[in-house]
Amino acid sequence: MEFSSSTTDWSLDSASIDERMHLFDNLQRLLEKQIEMVRKSDFRNVEALAEQADSIVEKIVKTKAFEQPEFDGQREYLTKLYRRLELILSAGKDSTGRQLRQVGNLRKTLKAYRNSS
Repeated sequence: MEFSSSTTDWSLDSASIDERMHLFDNLQRLLEKQIEMVRKSDFRNVEALAEQADSIVEKIVKTKAFEQPEFDGQREYLTKLYRRLELILSAGKDSTGRQLRQVGNLRKTLKAYRNSS
């Protein structure tokens, strides 16, 4: 899933409220898609979506929309999505670490068994 990234010069003066809302909506969809891809262990697409999200965040920063009170609700929801994504990624990292330790222990056991035979 790819979202368009136009070459428009995004600034506070030139971006309308609708354009800013569109940026927030696109970022929300990208974050939700990233969460879905992490749950499917599709990390290649997670990374590609992260790059797209970074581009949108840059545009949002240029418009200073995060600082505007009319976007408080969107900012709070996006923050929750980022936290959820971070927690899921962290849990996956912990799980992978446990699995690697188990593999290491199994290799040690097999090596010890092989050496004792």
